[in-house]
Amino acid sequence: MLHFTLYSRSYCHLCDDMLQALQAFGIGHAFTIDVVDVDADSELVALYDELVPVLTAGRDGAPPVQLCHYFLDEARLRAFLGN
Repeated sequence: MLHFTLYSRSYCHLCDDMLQALQAFGIGHAFTIDVVDVDADSELVALYDELVPVLTAGRDGAPPVQLCHYFLDEARLRAFLGN
């Protein structure tokens, strides 16, 4: 199964926009999404602070890959999905 992780923060409108765009894009696909607040973990702040929102995806136990940040990159997402 496909699994997305969206690294975000609570006061970020771009984060809300990316989540909505991913949900709309994903209609017809089976996947899960975890939304992780980067501000809850200093290591995540160090990795993603100025990049949020950051979308990563993994499938069937494979290591996750970073797909995009700031805005949903539909072309990259389609390539990852193989469509």
